[in-house]
Amino acid sequence: MSSKPQILFLSHGGGPMPLLGDAGHTEMVDCLKSITSLLRKPSAIVVVSAHWEEKLPTITAGESPSLIYDYYGFPEESYSITYPCKGEALLANKIHEKLERVGIACNLDKQRGFDHGLFIPLKIMYPDADIPCIQLSLLNNLSPAEHISIGQALQGLDYEDLLLIGSGFSFHNMKAFFTPETTESKDLNEAFESWLLDTCSNTNISEEERKQRLCEWVKAPGARFCHPREEHLLPLHVCYGLAGGACAESFELKILNKKSSMYLW
Repeated sequence: MSSKPQILFLSHGGGPMPLLGDAGHTEMVDCLKSITSLLRKPSAIVVVSAHWEEKLPTITAGESPSLIYDYYGFPEESYSITYPCKGEALLANKIHEKLERVGIACNLDKQRGFDHGLFIPLKIMYPDADIPCIQLSLLNNLSPAEHISIGQALQGLDYEDLLLIGSGFSFHNMKAFFTPETTESKDLNEAFESWLLDTCSNTNISEEERKQRLCEWVKAPGARFCHPREEHLLPLHVCYGLAGGACAESFELKILNKKSSMYLW
């Protein structure tokens, strides 16, 4: 029987800024390093990135995927970042089989590279790039329930020492990052974070209620202010689907002066 996978939802910050010494990402970099010290070193990593959406769940299956510099207007060095980890076709195929077995149609993609939702946090966590990685896409219909189902379908995956990372951001209102904070915007940010923290970590609520809260996340206080579009939240739903319970640890921090959080199962 394979060991139970380690599962992490992380907030990956703004583009390449965490690697450029940006002061607004200091807490994020420190948090990721401290989380890494809590983890068993994985034999492979699956990243569900907010920056890849497809009609069907799609899994990278290339041997040595290139990097996709999917950010714009940053300093020149942002486009020469390297992260030469290998792919892991065996794991990609196992995930493909597991999803198909429960009736979730999915695709393998041998051409697609790794986007910054993978290589930015992993360059902080595992700078040696010595752990094979694959990416699993989001669905472009952005259905919370379907993303939970994808995570559930991966329960019992036959792969030793796996780490699944949901790479998103618990706060992702791009306009709010670049406009002066008001009392109202601060209150909405804090209200949603409080709701998310309780939803993910409260051991006194049933899994039925936790799942319902995540499926109806848009009803949470401040939901649409914090996520005008939900692609940066949905990697969390995949994490929860796989975990099936409250997180073991939560991490509260500020990124770009916004209250943010990460969750470890």
